[in-house]
Amino acid sequence: MQRDGSKMLVLSRMCQESVVIGGADTSDPHVMVTVLEIKGQIVRLGFVADAAVPVHRWEVWEKLRGGHTDPVPPQLVPDDSSID
Repeated sequence: MQRDGSKMLVLSRMCQESVVIGGADTSDPHVMVTVLEIKGQIVRLGFVADAAVPVHRWEVWEKLRGGHTDPVPPQLVPDDSSID
């Protein structure tokens, strides 16, 4: 999927599996996201990040930016390739 010229990496994770963001050149990732629980359509995520890295829900981030208050992120446009 693509938004604003950036591609979205789509991953599947099971409970207690994690994804790391950044930090490949250091000993610690910038952000680690772990799937803590899956109940029906509700997924609980845990985030580990340095205190200097802000982590917000989309709607909170939008309010902090002073932007619009849409409760959902902008629609993502699928690109020609799929990422598994």
